[in-house]
Amino acid sequence: MAEISISNKDWARVKIKLQRKYNRLTDAELQYNEGQEDSLISKIMELVNRDRKYVVFTLKKALVNIDNNRL
Repeated sequence: MAEISISNKDWARVKIKLQRKYNRLTDAELQYNEGQEDSLISKIMELVNRDRKYVVFTLKKALVNIDNNRL
């Protein structure tokens, strides 16, 4: 079970933040459907070569300040 919950609306903003932080990530790599948080976290872990704790922390940080452009 994922430690976070991301709506499709929020994902659009979070994805932009991730792409700014990791400019090599593409839209195709960051495909997401609501309710698939575990697979999203696993995919991001692989893409950015970081552990689960870091990825979850980064996503939570992005969600807390959803209107802020910074990650």
